[in-house]
Amino acid sequence: MTDTITSPVALGSSDLRVFPITLGGNVFRWTAGEAESHSVLDAFVAGGGNLIDTADGYSHWAPGHTGGESETVIGSWLSGRGTRDDVLIATKVSTHPAFSGLAPETIRAAAEASLARLQTDHIDLYYAHFDDPSVPLADSVGALSELVDAGKVRYLAISNYTPERIDEWFQVTTDNSLHPAVALQPHYNLVERDFEHGLRDRAERYGLGVLPYFSLAKGFLTGKYRSDTTSDSPRASQAREYLDQRGTRVLAVLDSIAATHDVEVASVSLAWLRQQPTVVAPIASARTVDQLTALLSSAALTLSGDELTALTAASA
Repeated sequence: MTDTITSPVALGSSDLRVFPITLGGNVFRWTAGEAESHSVLDAFVAGGGNLIDTADGYSHWAPGHTGGESETVIGSWLSGRGTRDDVLIATKVSTHPAFSGLAPETIRAAAEASLARLQTDHIDLYYAHFDDPSVPLADSVGALSELVDAGKVRYLAISNYTPERIDEWFQVTTDNSLHPAVALQPHYNLVERDFEHGLRDRAERYGLGVLPYFSLAKGFLTGKYRSDTTSDSPRASQAREYLDQRGTRVLAVLDSIAATHDVEVASVSLAWLRQQPTVVAPIASARTVDQLTALLSSAALTLSGDELTALTAASA
């Protein structure tokens, strides 16, 4: 996979430089066991990848899980491989059952718990995962900024906030001389394009590097979920929700472009997203090393103007 190595890209206003694809850790110890997760992490780094995305809440929704499972897997990998200086770790606060919301004391405790699970002394990119309107933004952003002052977090980031709340976030940052957010993680892909109406404007206005989640629409944009296929994947039913007239139209264009470049459909889907304004590195997960191939290949795939236009039109 080393032939997919490509140049890193600047992340927003930070000095972080990232590979054009981010590895999502939501599947670690959920649909991928620890050993398989470690193999995926090894292959991602071998292919040039350096940004790994997780959250303290992953994967509390799975039977028998309590949250923090993904961070624990990444922590054991970091400890066993001695690769901490070679990678960037992004995690999030607000959804762990024991650390719910964004009260200052919750943020401080959650950060310490994440650091322990990750077996590291710092987090490179720390997100407010979901807005918590019950806590004044000045309190939440202030507590996050204190983590940067303490050296426990390098940079702050925002996920799942409305455009208006992002405006308030930056007003609070300016008014209180706090550390600014440098990245935004929205729900964005070929068949989910609400980001383009308000959030993209904020990313441009505040210099935020965009790292979209659900970049492959819960697997739909890999092309493996179609009307004539069956699968027992946990996401299969969710992916098939996109299999309407519009989704079928998008798959047809993806198939054509993938054939032209001799790559997988997932590679084309991610390349389209990566080439959208403000997007730095789409987030995608892989349960196996084989699934990782399409992700890494997408980083070196550049679509033509006509190909981008065709996909954009098909998904309109």
